[in-house]
Amino acid sequence: MAQSESTVTGGPQLVNKVATNQPQRLTQEEKMVGKTLQRNVDLTPEELASVNSKKGLLQLLSTKNVNVEKALVKLRYEQELEKLQIELVKLQRDVQQNGRRIAIIFEGRDAAGKGGTIRRFIEHLNPRSARIVALNKPTDLEKGQWYFQRYVTQLPNPGEITFFDRSWYNRAVVEPVMGFCTEPQYQTFMQQVPEFEHMLYEDNVELVKFWFSISKDIQQQRFESRRQDPLKQWKISPVDDKAQENWDVYTTYKEEMFSRSHMSYSPWIIVSANDKKKARLESMRYVLSNLEYAGKGQTNINLSPDPAIIGRYYRSRQSID
Repeated sequence: MAQSESTVTGGPQLVNKVATNQPQRLTQEEKMVGKTLQRNVDLTPEELASVNSKKGLLQLLSTKNVNVEKALVKLRYEQELEKLQIELVKLQRDVQQNGRRIAIIFEGRDAAGKGGTIRRFIEHLNPRSARIVALNKPTDLEKGQWYFQRYVTQLPNPGEITFFDRSWYNRAVVEPVMGFCTEPQYQTFMQQVPEFEHMLYEDNVELVKFWFSISKDIQQQRFESRRQDPLKQWKISPVDDKAQENWDVYTTYKEEMFSRSHMSYSPWIIVSANDKKKARLESMRYVLSNLEYAGKGQTNINLSPDPAIIGRYYRSRQSID
């Protein structure tokens, strides 16, 4: 649910207060509103610098036809994101100090928002002990190896967090749908993956498996956005072109994957991702709520994920995709 301006810190004071004859200096949070607006509205640095009162800021916004409520919703998102990222930094510090190994898998249909979420996760983490793994298609040599072999080399070392932008689960959905593997290869994978992940569990690798779930209409809208945006056109691939056509086939393989690889030691976590911002925040909340670390919750941010956005897979659970 979209936040109203009354739920945003500093929102009512900025929007509803009438400035007195005496100039009122902007608070730090009201300055954050200005910075947020500058990123999302056509405000020049000079215009923003000229504002030194609440009245002045409101007058400036009125000349820009700005929807202040939407700007404040954006501010609310950025405030929550910052606090969650602070918690992630604390988690990473604990992982480093105690030699823990954390692997977080991001799976889902094309354009589900996996990459954007990973970027927010990793934005303020120490790159020396946080890695993104996004493997290309296997080489001829790798095709002759045990399927999991190239993923084993990418697992986290002691003190590391590894983010998999797609993972070994390519063989569960994408490869059989697109004809990139044989039926025997697929069946072998489905038999081995619970055993593989149980070995990780026994070796104290902390594994989180996300599936980002979107509707068919939202996927189509995001594909169109990619085609029209020159900065996003690199994301378009031949697999994308088949995604809508093969929607129902993907669904069949996805449900089979859940049914055969959802285990108590490595459960599937379903994220309703039609709203990208909510998906980012709630997936962060899930990780932080389920992993222990020193100083947990000191930012006073809510670490309980919204059950309307995120939850474990159940056979009776309805999915939007």
